Amino acid sequence: MHLLEVKTHRDCKRFVSFPVDLYKNQKQYIRPLDKDIADIFDPAVNKNFERGSCIRWLLLNDNKIIGRIAAFVLKKTSLKGGAENFGGVGFFECINDQNAANALFDISKNWLVDQGVEFMDGPINFGARDKWWGLLTKGFDLEPNYQCNYNFPYYRELFENYGFQTYFEHYTFLKAIKEDVNPRLERKAAIVNSNPDYSFEHFKMEKFEEQTDNIIDMYNKAWVNHEGVSAISKEQGHLLMNKLKPILDERIIWFAYYKGQPVAFYINIPEVNQWFKYVNGKLNLIGKLKFLWHKRHKRNKKMLGFVFGIVPEHQGKGLDGGIIHAFHKMAKSLSNQYEVIEINGIGDFNRKMIIVVKQVGGEICKIHTTYRYLFDRTKPFERMKAIK
Repeated sequence: MHLLEVKTHRDCKRFVSFPVDLYKNQKQYIRPLDKDIADIFDPAVNKNFERGSCIRWLLLNDNKIIGRIAAFVLKKTSLKGGAENFGGVGFFECINDQNAANALFDISKNWLVDQGVEFMDGPINFGARDKWWGLLTKGFDLEPNYQCNYNFPYYRELFENYGFQTYFEHYTFLKAIKEDVNPRLERKAAIVNSNPDYSFEHFKMEKFEEQTDNIIDMYNKAWVNHEGVSAISKEQGHLLMNKLKPILDERIIWFAYYKGQPVAFYINIPEVNQWFKYVNGKLNLIGKLKFLWHKRHKRNKKMLGFVFGIVPEHQGKGLDGGIIHAFHKMAKSLSNQYEVIEINGIGDFNRKMIIVVKQVGGEICKIHTTYRYLFDRTKPFERMKAIK
């Protein structure tokens, strides 16, 4: 076995395409869009290169690729309150061989040590936590959602045998649209609805720019004080919403208002992997035509809970119940289109959000585990602290 640093255009293509052969007999696997993976490692696209760096390797045996990995470091100024440089690995793929996995982890660890990092998280993304984050440790019988990791069950042993320990888990909840929400949430909704200062409306495409500004403002107020979550700029927010615009369904995006001012949002979107799975990773002209054909002619039965937030001064007032109740009432009227909803990325450290999602209904159908490997093996290991 020998390791090859990814430098050439050919190496980049092989890095992206390696999983295609690896998962060829795994029916649940959906090939990510090649461009989505390539963009992570393109400084012209990924702004994290302004505050960090990354490196990639391929692992070969007799000139055949048997594994890949990327290592990332973000400078301590990039994470609010961070005490040291933040390091991790991601985009790990490997045959079922511990020695092969160890070789990939070892070279990543050595590089991260040289970068002044004290630990290695993985698998993570060189970017936001809502994409390509965590190792799938439950839900192997289900298809992955867009930009979510899917991997073989044996990956867990490869990580844990090396010495990685669970830092936190992300839960994905699955709920049938036709099922009612928890009675407790109904009661919370009734209390909020009795206050005339609160009102609820769904997204209006004719107000796209204004409501995108509102989402950005509310997101930053609701989430920036949480560990590992950075504020999004107006430019970033509009870029994201414009990318989503072709697939948005205004009926499943909801806002709460207090005296006419937006104070909470709940964004759901059609789960686009249900269309992308037909393009085989290629969004070229043929891929786009396939996507548009399936989008028009194939009913997408799954919606995805994308992001939720309440500005701090209105938290703890039952507003979660009000906005979810308003959304769910609309969603049930669309049950001839959508059959299920999956709610992604609920951290086990976010107990309040877990309670809210459980009130919506459904069960945990997938778990993505974020591991941490401390380079100082004598240092006590601590899991991520719960949000108070």
